Amino acid sequence: MGAIFKRELSSYFNSAIAYIVMAVFFGFAGLFFTVTCFLSNTSSLSYVFSNMFIIIVYLTPIIAMKSFSEEKRQKTDQALLTSPASLFEIVLGKFLGAFALYAICCVIFFVFGAVIQMFTPANWAVIICTTIGILLLGGALIAIDIFISALTESQVIAAIVGIAVGFIIYMMSNFVSMLSSVEWLSSALNAISFTNYYQNFTYGILDLRDVVFFLSVIALFLFFTIRVFERKRWS
Repeated sequence: MGAIFKRELSSYFNSAIAYIVMAVFFGFAGLFFTVTCFLSNTSSLSYVFSNMFIIIVYLTPIIAMKSFSEEKRQKTDQALLTSPASLFEIVLGKFLGAFALYAICCVIFFVFGAVIQMFTPANWAVIICTTIGILLLGGALIAIDIFISALTESQVIAAIVGIAVGFIIYMMSNFVSMLSSVEWLSSALNAISFTNYYQNFTYGILDLRDVVFFLSVIALFLFFTIRVFERKRWS
């Protein structure tokens, strides 16, 4: 698994993907930080974290789109599946490689905290709590995008479908409001709304239920990805 992780992470930096993703992530995070903190004269990063949700929705499919699609396109997936590594190690290694790039992007929030600390005491408890939340949110979206990547050999299709799914997830709370008259459907959508679980982190609330929700999504979609390749291995 370690070899797969290193190979996956290095592949991002050997191409333009890592640099494009980091530039876009840092650019928008910096923009939101300037507008909400400096221009509004506040030390709270809650609006920065809230606004980054939609940016993450668009970036995580770009990170994960090549995970398995590129292997399929280059016909190297068979060699990967017949390697000594188990399917669990292969999928987890791919996931951790993509997640590591995403985690590197999230370091910028600690830089923002250090900048705030230069002018006024920063609320590090809230910053750390929210960073945990944004890492879990990104991890869940990456797991979903890796599953999508395992279903196609086209990186473009994987990215487009991933963005579409991410946008639906982002709009889930709006769907809940629109379907409030249908109580059972509204309740069901509310129970799986990423926004509801993520918002608590932006307020500095570390609730075990929120952590379990995102970890469950990650585990579920990594399991689905493993099942995709189990069926292919035995077919």
